[in-house]
Amino acid sequence: MENNSKLEELAINTVRLLSVDAVQKANSGHPGMPMGAAPMAHVLYSKFMNYNPKNSHWPNRDRFILSAGHGCMLQYSLLYLTGYKLTLDDLKQFRQLNSKTAGHPEYGLTDGIDVTTGPLGQGFANGVGFAIAQKHLAARFNKPGFDLFDYKIYAICSDGDMMEGVTSEAASIAGHLELGNLIYLYDDNHISIEGSTDIAFTEDVAKRFEAYNWHVQVVEDGNDINAIEIAVRNAKAETQRPSLIKVRTQIAYGSPNKVNSAGSHGSPLGADEVKLVKKFFGFDPEKSFYVPDEVLRFYHEAGEKGAKLEKEWDELFKAYKEKFPELASAYEEILQGKLPKNWQSKLPVFDGGDKLATRQASGKVLNAIAADLPGLIGGAADLAPSTDTNLKEYDSFTSEKRDGRNFHFGIREHAMGSILNGMALTKGLIPYGATFLIFSEYMRPPIRLAAIMKIRPVFVYTHDSIGLGEDGTTHQPVEQLISLRSIPNITLIRPADANETSQAWRVAVEHTDGPVVLVLTRQALPVLDQKKYAAATGLEKGAYVLSDVKSPELILIATGSEVSLILDAQAALEKEGIAARVVSMPSWELFEKQSAAYKESVFPKALRKRLAVEAGSPLGWHKYVTDEGDIIGMTTFGESAPAADLYKVFGFTVDHVVEKAKGLLKK
Repeated sequence: MENNSKLEELAINTVRLLSVDAVQKANSGHPGMPMGAAPMAHVLYSKFMNYNPKNSHWPNRDRFILSAGHGCMLQYSLLYLTGYKLTLDDLKQFRQLNSKTAGHPEYGLTDGIDVTTGPLGQGFANGVGFAIAQKHLAARFNKPGFDLFDYKIYAICSDGDMMEGVTSEAASIAGHLELGNLIYLYDDNHISIEGSTDIAFTEDVAKRFEAYNWHVQVVEDGNDINAIEIAVRNAKAETQRPSLIKVRTQIAYGSPNKVNSAGSHGSPLGADEVKLVKKFFGFDPEKSFYVPDEVLRFYHEAGEKGAKLEKEWDELFKAYKEKFPELASAYEEILQGKLPKNWQSKLPVFDGGDKLATRQASGKVLNAIAADLPGLIGGAADLAPSTDTNLKEYDSFTSEKRDGRNFHFGIREHAMGSILNGMALTKGLIPYGATFLIFSEYMRPPIRLAAIMKIRPVFVYTHDSIGLGEDGTTHQPVEQLISLRSIPNITLIRPADANETSQAWRVAVEHTDGPVVLVLTRQALPVLDQKKYAAATGLEKGAYVLSDVKSPELILIATGSEVSLILDAQAALEKEGIAARVVSMPSWELFEKQSAAYKESVFPKALRKRLAVEAGSPLGWHKYVTDEGDIIGMTTFGESAPAADLYKVFGFTVDHVVEKAKGLLKK
């Protein structure tokens, strides 16, 4: 026992010093957190977590989230030591160009990273999404004697995580939903960049989480691995409430001059101090990136246990497949990334001539395809009746009803976005979440992270323009469309009518490499006659010629609610002998993926008289209208008034479009 204790101490100190050396070599990073939190990470990786370094995507592995992503060398060191696809040379390339060891953990870049973290609070909230996903998969696939999905979600969080508002939102809903599969360790080191946390943060975190209905334990000494182990065992035994283990640590533990100091939070210790740290832990101060053979064996053996666990799971699934072949087949299709056959046939087609808000059309589409897409789950931030996102034939997901497909996120937009990301990182789920477009502002961090990770949550935003009317400037989005479009790897779709909305959902479901944003109207819009105009399937190309004429003199371009407006303007111009092509352009991003030949067919280079119409900021439209074109957009905030009055005041009328078009032809 004594020898094993000494080996564990050596192992923990090796993790500390690998982190210190990597930060020092990079001359950049956060050494203090790994030095203080190494014992708790050691306990998780060597004693509790189920994982297989030879297959980092094993379905029933436990998930690990380093929400305190700035301390990523802690995780990189353990990934290397336990046998993931990370080498000692990779650690030496920490924070360097094209390395696998980026400045914060990145999903898809580094083997063994379950989610991209860094912006504080995001990892904490992503874990809630992971936990929901596990409960939902278990409810769908587990059968008596066949617990295919019983994994836990572990995380290490920081003082900074605890201060962020998104953590409070996510912790609140996790406690409400009784997500007992969450086990979070809080690295309570009392230090942030500006110094001691007591300059801004003096609340009792333990009591706060008890109020959230979490199971809370306190470990007074972060170096006491026995106490940490007991706390984790207690947390695993608590299956009804999520668990928080508050572990009192010392940042930069082992550094004679920088322990418990803000200077060790985000800066290298310095060459001289690194030598003193190595002396403190009994290592040769002249050696860097030194890993004792017995430590490497110890951690490799810990990692190798996962291969046995996965083999046992494979045998369980084999028996499951014999007893429940249909369910097993459904899950195998999920693993292969396949969608159920013929689901597209359930997409509704709407009759021309009717009027329907695209948010209402979206609701009809969701309910039409839900039965054929069992992985499609979601809800709203207290706005399901307004966003039309409720699946009418299905229950709500609750602490008692884990197979429910409707989620009530409460008025927690930020947490909703982060939770959706955690759900989207779980194979088999197509999660969506809805609110008003203006409140996308509360969700910007998770939207951006979804784009970085190239994962596909579907963000549904309704009440998309001044057309929402009387609620006024605070609720009327003006700059949000261009702001969202500016995020790389995002696909924003603003459909013109009910049939384009149906096709937008088809694109969203089939999309695989980034978030999809659906932008929908509150107000009713004409359902365009597909016998008269081009079919809405053109939406998949981002822009298409909706209504053409012989020898057009100019092009009218619009998205969403303004498409029917420019169709009316086209008719008015025709009466005056002016031939105008109408292009519906629901998605800039989809259009940019098309061939040069297709782009030319929609926007011929020779046809440079173009007028874009969109009830949002005109920024960005210049690329499509050329120097000979013009834009009707919003350059101010809206007003509180009925939508019809606002459209008139701000120039979204047939007369104004005709006037602008004629003006272009006179140039």
